Amino acid sequence: MTREPRDAPQFYLTAPAPCPYLKGQEERKVFTHLVGRRATGLNDALTQAGFRRSQTIAYRPACEDCRRCVSVRVLVSEFRPTRNMRRVLEHNDDLIGEMCSANATSDQYSLFRSYLDARHNDGGMADMSMLDYTMMIEDTHVGTRVVEYRKRGPDSFINGRGTGPLIGAALTDVLEDGLSMVYSFYDPQMVDRSLGTFMILDHIERARRMGLPHVYLGYWVDGSKKMAYKARFLPQERLGLSGWDRVEK
Repeated sequence: MTREPRDAPQFYLTAPAPCPYLKGQEERKVFTHLVGRRATGLNDALTQAGFRRSQTIAYRPACEDCRRCVSVRVLVSEFRPTRNMRRVLEHNDDLIGEMCSANATSDQYSLFRSYLDARHNDGGMADMSMLDYTMMIEDTHVGTRVVEYRKRGPDSFINGRGTGPLIGAALTDVLEDGLSMVYSFYDPQMVDRSLGTFMILDHIERARRMGLPHVYLGYWVDGSKKMAYKARFLPQERLGLSGWDRVEK
């Protein structure tokens, strides 16, 4: 009789809950734990299969009557920014991102708190404490980093670090085939900078410099306004029943 190794992943199914993206729909998720010596390889494989990571959990939608959550990844080597994206890059040319270890800091949490209060004060993360935030950042068994964005300083071209207050941050997993943007947040008062778009563009360029072919953006949800922005980063691939399908427009 064949027996599974003790550390083989076990998958579980959540109970139905209200969908956060589509009104009147219910969601279910299949999930497993990312712990131990296999966590890094398992996270790579599951991300390529459409899963997302939250702390030590990898999950993907498993809804009975809906397949509108679609995993999206940008094709780094072929990506070319649109005219509007080039304007965003020019407008944020005074910012620089530093890839740091996955350590929670008080200035990160302060910015995170301001972002939630302004943009998502009725969401599932609205009541997160500093301890909750620390767990989100540091409770990981895979190659996780935080990219911090600050204004360029006189020594930035030497040390790769910005100066002044934190303006944006992205919790990012470094995979064997790309960067996976787990969660990002930014100063909600700097609306004119389009910081969400800028951080994605920065990750695409960062992946290009690292020789990685993809930037994973999570789920694009057809019919959800809050997820519509992900469709703008072309060419991209979307995970369907037959695998990753190329989308150019």
